[in-house]
Amino acid sequence: MTETSKDTLFEFPCDFPLKVMGRHTDDFRSIVLGIVQKHAGPIEASNIEERPSSSGSYLSLTCTFTAQSKQQLDELYRELTAHERVMVVL
Repeated sequence: MTETSKDTLFEFPCDFPLKVMGRHTDDFRSIVLGIVQKHAGPIEASNIEERPSSSGSYLSLTCTFTAQSKQQLDELYRELTAHERVMVVL
């Protein structure tokens, strides 16, 4: 069954690409994936795109998963944006 709401443009469930950016440290990838998988479940390696900045100082991770609800996305965004290592979540 799909969930629709006037306060979101999404119809759930839906494929959702989530981009998270931060400093390129040894543990940034595992921190982000740990938080994302806590809320979204396991993500196939083929659904994770990793892109370092041109200087190599920053890392962007795009994780595509099946979002189940607005509440799920809200909780995921809250936890990611509260983490000190995460700079941007799109």
